[in-house]
Amino acid sequence: MSTPIIFVSLGPGDPELITLKGLKALQQADIIFCPATTTSTGKQTSRSANILQELNIEASHIHPFLLPMNKDRSQAHQAYDSVYITAVDSQRQGKRVVIVAEGDAGFYSSVHYIYDKFVATNISVEQIAGIPAFIASGAMAGMHIVSQEEKLMVIPGNITTIELDNYLREGFVIVIMKLSQCKEAVHQCITLHPDYAYHYFENVGTEKEYYTQNRKELIEKGYPYFSLMIIRE
Repeated sequence: MSTPIIFVSLGPGDPELITLKGLKALQQADIIFCPATTTSTGKQTSRSANILQELNIEASHIHPFLLPMNKDRSQAHQAYDSVYITAVDSQRQGKRVVIVAEGDAGFYSSVHYIYDKFVATNISVEQIAGIPAFIASGAMAGMHIVSQEEKLMVIPGNITTIELDNYLREGFVIVIMKLSQCKEAVHQCITLHPDYAYHYFENVGTEKEYYTQNRKELIEKGYPYFSLMIIRE
């Protein structure tokens, strides 16, 4: 029986937040696929590769693949299809294959497209859990995100002001991922509900991590891609 292709969750950015199981899988891998993007100046960048390097993973084992960051997911699927083909071929050659994802590989992670493709074609696969960014954010701020019987709603950035208002009235603690996609809705929510606490985080787990509850700043600022917010009473 062939060795399973392993999806390793890297955590939010701090290399020390990877699990011991995840680190062991990386250290034993022959080939590690990690997502990379291209900046506006044409430079290739990869937070995942940076984490791997800080974990002292052999550079020759790291294979970045370019992932277009736009709403048209057809190009991203093409990139994932290419990784799928190479990963299956490598596994058949007896190599130990790992595919990495920031945060947790099963939580708002687009690499699950490849995971599902492996499962659909009966390829042996395994997923190692990691720490999602909002959990790391709560720890950084010393927050107890939910207590006792409080309800938690985690939502992506395609949220409206009306939907936010409804969730708050129903008593949910709200986590908004991909905050840059709903800037105006969040700005309006802060204005309409000044009695709530708005915990804003960006680039958690990196040297650029930032946290604030300043409402005036949050209404005026733009939100980068790696940002999230926790809203609670």
